[in-house]
Amino acid sequence: MVVAFNPQIDEHFGPYQTALAQYDRASQFVNIREDLIEYMRYPRREFSVNFPVRRDDGTIEMFTGYRVHHSTALGPSKGGLRYSLAVTPDEVRALAMWMTWKCALVNLPYGGAKGGVVVDPRQLSLGELERLTRRYASELIPIMSPHSDIPAPDMGTNPQVMAWIMDTYSMTMGYSVPAIVTGKPMNIGGSEGRTQATGRGVIICMVSALEQHNFTTPEDVSVVIQGFGNVGSYAALQAYSLGYKIVAISDISGGIHNPNGIDIPDLMDYVAVNGGTIEGYPHADFVSNSELLTLECDVLIPAAMEGQLTRSNAGQVKAKFVIEGANGPTTPDADDILNDRGIFVVPDILANAGGVIVSYFEWVQDLQAFFWNENQVYDQLERILKRAYEETYATAQEHNLDMRTAAQVKAIKRVSDAIITRGFYP
Repeated sequence: MVVAFNPQIDEHFGPYQTALAQYDRASQFVNIREDLIEYMRYPRREFSVNFPVRRDDGTIEMFTGYRVHHSTALGPSKGGLRYSLAVTPDEVRALAMWMTWKCALVNLPYGGAKGGVVVDPRQLSLGELERLTRRYASELIPIMSPHSDIPAPDMGTNPQVMAWIMDTYSMTMGYSVPAIVTGKPMNIGGSEGRTQATGRGVIICMVSALEQHNFTTPEDVSVVIQGFGNVGSYAALQAYSLGYKIVAISDISGGIHNPNGIDIPDLMDYVAVNGGTIEGYPHADFVSNSELLTLECDVLIPAAMEGQLTRSNAGQVKAKFVIEGANGPTTPDADDILNDRGIFVVPDILANAGGVIVSYFEWVQDLQAFFWNENQVYDQLERILKRAYEETYATAQEHNLDMRTAAQVKAIKRVSDAIITRGFYP
């Protein structure tokens, strides 16, 4: 069953409206009280800060940052920090809610959180970026700890940013606290495999979906990937290493297309010496980002921003499978169109959960001061994601639901069960 979406809501609505619409759609199939359904629509707490940063020329500039904890029913809140001019309170609320369902779906002892600063990090020097990060981290200290809220990298942030946050928190505490963030560099408590985890997880889910539908010969499967950042690049590299044919890639500069396949290691080498973009890559033709989403292919992986597949373009998507590497790339009305057309969508809270799974491994390793090798990390990642995929698919089949609704049904049920068991304080 595909649950119809309200046609009055369209792609012009923001990510939080999308998150709530998805939640309302799925909650119809969870046998819990109406007041509890209402309770889970709200973030537990929202934190906003305005803080000064000294620029290199000595002037002071004000910046605004946010951190939202959606739920702590299953454990401490967990979620990334992004640096982007697109950061808004509604975006952060949506991402925190999706993190709650993502952690619950893959059965991690976490609730969902998200944060961000309204800034273009490319416009800051390294020193300015460090000062901004440390000041923002110091503002978050009242609401974060290894046992209450654990940030991680996201759009516009990286392991170095996490290192600065860890050091700022540790200096305030008076001792080293590596478990305060995940996604850190290896030499200060980071985990093997964390950088590649989200992209690798996307491909684990892609392979599960393809095999389930009898697409068992990788070289016969064409893949289009929107986005060539951390998620898209490692998804492309993993798919390429398994023999899948990557026919198109895009990034902020536009897209490239080669129906015979793109050599991903060669493209990554090109990006490394070409200012970090795929622009001008000589072994493929240019396509726009909008054209890329509607190219002929078997698999489309949107791994860029939210709200990319809408009712304006969902009818032109030619892929047989959509594997969501980004958070919220498909609007609810686009979901209806894709489902009506028989396109199999593996939702974001399942497909891109690899990052938070390996973040969990990193957190556990830091708390225990006992570290795993890369093979152990990848084996556990694959085990957890395959189990979550199978459980989601079984729920979809049992209740005749699409995969997104099935994933949220399982996640909402786990969170609601925890809330009921714990009870309400006081």
